[in-house]
Amino acid sequence: MSATLRRGLPRVPGGEPWPPPAERPVTAPHAPGRLITEPSADLAAGSSTAPVVEARGRAGAKAAPGPSGAGGPSGAGGPSGAGGPSGARGARGGTVRVRRGLPRVAGGDPWPPDAAVPNPTAVVGIPSGPRAPLGFRPTVFPGRAASVRPDPPAEPRRLGPFTRVQWIGALAVTGVALVFAVGMIVLATRWLLSTEPLQSFVATYPGEYPLPEGAPVGLPAWLGWQHFLNAFFLLLIIRSGLQVRRDKRPSAFWTPRRPGARKMSLALWFHQALDVLWVANGIVFVVLLFATGQWMRIVPTSWDVVPHAVSAALQYASLEWPTENGWVNYNSLQQLAYFAVTFVAAPLAIVSGVRMSAVWPRRAAALNRAYPVEWARRVHFPVMLFFVGFIVVHVALVLATGALRNLNHMYVARGSTDPGAVAADATGFWIFVASLAVMAGGWIAARPLVLVPIARLFGSVSTR
Repeated sequence: MSATLRRGLPRVPGGEPWPPPAERPVTAPHAPGRLITEPSADLAAGSSTAPVVEARGRAGAKAAPGPSGAGGPSGAGGPSGAGGPSGARGARGGTVRVRRGLPRVAGGDPWPPDAAVPNPTAVVGIPSGPRAPLGFRPTVFPGRAASVRPDPPAEPRRLGPFTRVQWIGALAVTGVALVFAVGMIVLATRWLLSTEPLQSFVATYPGEYPLPEGAPVGLPAWLGWQHFLNAFFLLLIIRSGLQVRRDKRPSAFWTPRRPGARKMSLALWFHQALDVLWVANGIVFVVLLFATGQWMRIVPTSWDVVPHAVSAALQYASLEWPTENGWVNYNSLQQLAYFAVTFVAAPLAIVSGVRMSAVWPRRAAALNRAYPVEWARRVHFPVMLFFVGFIVVHVALVLATGALRNLNHMYVARGSTDPGAVAADATGFWIFVASLAVMAGGWIAARPLVLVPIARLFGSVSTR
C-alpha cells in the first residue's frame, strides 16, 4: 500500500512544487506510546521529511502491552513489552534526524546539515525521596510574628463625604483662607477710603438718609416678639428642611384624617407645620408693620438709598462701623437687607414651598405645566442658603456694633435718641441668652419621641 506525498511551494522561482512527485509505502501504525528512533529509508536516502515521533507526554516512556498481556511471553520481558529494547530504553535514549529545510544560500544544501540529534522526547528520570540539604546556611529568617497577620485598620467613620479629621482640616484651611481674604479686603478698602475722591463720597453720603415725615421713632414691644418668633420658626424650618433632604428611609410617616390624602414623612409634616406657623407670624408682622408706620424704616423711600448703601458697605469693609442710631433710623445697607428678607426672600420661600407641599393640586395639569416643580426646587434651597447667610451676618454685626445697645432695642424695646443712653444696660443681653436657650431646646426636642404625640393630634402616625 502506498500514498502520494503532499507537495508544497517550489524551492526556486519558476520551479516545480517540492518535493518531486513520488509514492511512499505506508507502514502499519505503531503501538501507542512507542517511539521511532531508528532512521527510516527516506532519511537514509536524504529525504527532507522528518520521522514521525509518537509520544504522549510521560506516557511515551511506557509501551503498550503486547497481545499476550503483561504476564505472557511478550509481556514485561518480551520484545514488545514495556521492558523491551523498543520500550522504555528506546524512549530514554536514541537519536532522531532533524527535518531539513531550504538552503541558506542560493544553490546550497538544505539547512540544517544532515545529522542526528538526541531524541527530544527522551524521558529524564526524576529523583525520588527527600532533597539533599543545602550546601550553605540561609541568611534570611522569618520574624517572630511572621505567621500572625495584623488586622487591617478599621475604616474611619464619615460625616457626609469626609471623616472627622478631614472636616477639621477642611475647616481649618477654609478659616485661614477666609481670614486672609478678609484681611486683604480690609487693607484694600482702607487704602481706597484714604483717597480724596472716596473721602468726599463718604462725606456726602454718610450711610443713611432722613426718614419721611411722620416716621415713628423707636421699636415697639410687638416687634421684639415678632422678631423672636420669626427667628425661632426659621431655625426649626431650616433644621427640618435639611432633615427632609437627608432622610432616605424615614422612620415614621404621618397621614391626615381626610379620605384620599397621601401620607408623608414625619420630618416633612413637621417642616410644613412650621411653615404654616412662620407664614402666619409673617402675615401678622406685615399687617402691624403697615398699620403702625414701621414700614418706613425698612422700605426705601428715596433713590439716595443706593449711594448711602455703598458708603455703608465701604465703612463695614474697612472695620470703621457706621455710627447711626438704630433706635431712630437704620443705615441704608440695613434697610435694603431687611427689605430683601421681608418682601423678596420670604415670598420666594413661600411660593416655592407651596409648590412642593401636599396642598398643591397634583391633578391640575395646566397649572403644573405652567409652574413645574423643578423650578420650585431650584429656588427653594438657594433661598434657604440666603436666610442662613443673613442670620450669620446679622447676628455678627449686632454683637460687633454695640451688643448691649442693639439687644436692648430688639428684646426690651428700650432705647433713646442718645446712642449711649442704654449702652451699659444688660437686660436685653440676658433676654437674648434666654431666647437662645429656648431655640436650643426646640432644636433638641425636634425628634420623633416628641413629635409623634403632637402629630397624632392631627392625623395618624405609622412606621410604613
